[in-house]
Amino acid sequence: MHPILNKLAINGFSLFNDTNRNMKTNIALLTLLLAGLLLTACGKKKEEAKQVPFVKTTAALGLGDSDMLTFPGKTKSVEDVNVAFRVSGPIRKVYVKEGDYVRRGQLIAEMDPRDYRVQLSATQAEYEQIKADAERVIALYNEGNTTASNYDKARYGLQQITEKLANHRNQLADTKLYAPISGYIQKRLHSDGETISAGMPVVSMFSSADTEIEIFVPASDYAKRDQLVSAFCSFEVVPDENFPLEISSYSKEANASQLYSVRFKIAGSYDRSKITPGMTTMVYVRYNANDADKTVKVPTSAVNHKEGKTVVFVCDEKAGVVHERTITVGKIDLHGNIEVKEGIKTGENVVTSGVRFLQDGQKVRILPPTSEANVGGLL
Repeated sequence: MHPILNKLAINGFSLFNDTNRNMKTNIALLTLLLAGLLLTACGKKKEEAKQVPFVKTTAALGLGDSDMLTFPGKTKSVEDVNVAFRVSGPIRKVYVKEGDYVRRGQLIAEMDPRDYRVQLSATQAEYEQIKADAERVIALYNEGNTTASNYDKARYGLQQITEKLANHRNQLADTKLYAPISGYIQKRLHSDGETISAGMPVVSMFSSADTEIEIFVPASDYAKRDQLVSAFCSFEVVPDENFPLEISSYSKEANASQLYSVRFKIAGSYDRSKITPGMTTMVYVRYNANDADKTVKVPTSAVNHKEGKTVVFVCDEKAGVVHERTITVGKIDLHGNIEVKEGIKTGENVVTSGVRFLQDGQKVRILPPTSEANVGGLL
């Protein structure tokens, strides 16, 4: 090929390559630009989504529509007794064991009576001597052959030894321990051969009479005891059965935790072999609610304190907007709910999460309730 033509061909091929390279560069730049625009748009959408928070809501309940108050309780015997000897000494024999049923007057335990028999024998001999001397002095006094002073000494001496003899007889009798009530042996506290002091319980027992249920309530509920409408309890050992209750007694003074003891008796007949003292139970109590039309309750998590005011956020679910309401609150119950006396009505939906970060008129998204099949909301 001619040298000039060859040169032109080479230059043309080089020019074609440069053009092709520039086109590829432009395409790459255009692709990067489009990707950047897409990422920016997605970022804006995500940022906008983040600005509309999810919230949980719940309906404000009227007191008359609320569930019963629930208290943990424990079964108690109407009568609990710690049975102890009135004298000291070694235990010869304990005749009962835990769970035994005993009748009133039945022998429970016996103490070694040796020392008390010796004591009684010595006192008996002393009594016989003093009695004989006293009778002679009294006879002489009646005949006018002794002074009134000797007569008084003899009479009072005889009275003293008579009382001493009776006491020693009682002590010997007290070496045997009898059941003071009919019931069940709850616990055996000492065994054969142990030496105990007077008054130390040997066994504890409870009456076989009706079992009571004891609960502890705060002062606010204690003050409404006369407004009790109904009460019942349930036991795990007796499934699918509720037992109606009636108040039997209550304490007049609060304990160290500022709670009052309230005791119920089971109304009607029940199987006493299944419900025994010491069982745990749940007690459900309902009071009269005279102000149920005005007062509602909401979870404490819905309440926020802001600029000296107590507020909640009421949610308009259709518009997806929350509105701030100033409220007047009352007491808090045992379940974490607070009474709202003014500001909201029964049935209004209040926000129960993230209330500190909300503003009046803010848009929100309602978090759907957790499905019963999705325990813990993990799915």
